[in-house]
Amino acid sequence: MARVAKAKAKKAPAKRRATSTKKTAAKGGAPASLTKAQAAFDKLQKDIQAQSKVQAAAKKKADTAKAKAAKSKKAMDKRSAQSATNALGKANDKLRTLKVKSAEAKVVLTKEQILAKVHEVEADVVKRVEDIKGKLESRAEEELKSALEAFEARWKKQRESANTKKLIAAEKKLVAKAKASAKKIKAKAIAVEKKAEAKLKAAEKKAAAKLKAAEKKAAAKAKAAAKKATAKKKPAAKKAPAKKAAAKKTTAKKATVKKAPAKKAAAKKAPAKRGRPAKKA
Repeated sequence: MARVAKAKAKKAPAKRRATSTKKTAAKGGAPASLTKAQAAFDKLQKDIQAQSKVQAAAKKKADTAKAKAAKSKKAMDKRSAQSATNALGKANDKLRTLKVKSAEAKVVLTKEQILAKVHEVEADVVKRVEDIKGKLESRAEEELKSALEAFEARWKKQRESANTKKLIAAEKKLVAKAKASAKKIKAKAIAVEKKAEAKLKAAEKKAAAKLKAAEKKAAAKAKAAAKKATAKKKPAAKKAPAKKAAAKKTTAKKATVKKAPAKKAAAKKAPAKRGRPAKKA
């Protein structure tokens, strides 16, 4: 919910930017707010790519450390596996945070693009009205030259009234089109914002559920490890003499086993002398 609140707080300055984007759109080129939003989104995409590589390396390292710890009984290997797993968790958390920030930046970028498009449509309406006005005036001047001097004054009045009516009709038509397109664009922007908010809420719920599960699992592991440690400490002192006697027996057995193969080798070598005698020259 905190991230959603931040996203809503970021939306407020968009209304202030609307005045500045009108000036930049009139001069030509993309508005400053749009370029800033685009740059922020592109930077987050690069950060996500870099963090994905870090996360992949951490995962590989954690997998190898876990495999080594599973085969080995050394505490050092187990500690290295645990530290590698912790590093992987941190890399995953950082990547998840960057993705959430990227989603928020995408919403801001989409909104700025829509606002820039609206201003472009408005500027295009003004330009078209001016073009129609210029065309009508030039046409009226050409027709006035070919008209008779006697009807010049009356013809000007009639033509000007006709031009004003055409301009009003054209302006109304273009303004109506611009309003309709602006409504569609605003509706799309609202839909995009709602979808992004729903995704952010779902991501927050998943992250909270994963954290709770990880905490429960870690607590259960800690309890099991503590029980095993206490169980191993008690019988360790009693079994020490028995282990020494068993070690002596195993060394004695190994000595007898090693002498037996030597006798067998000597027995195998003896029949070699009974072969056919060598021929005399």
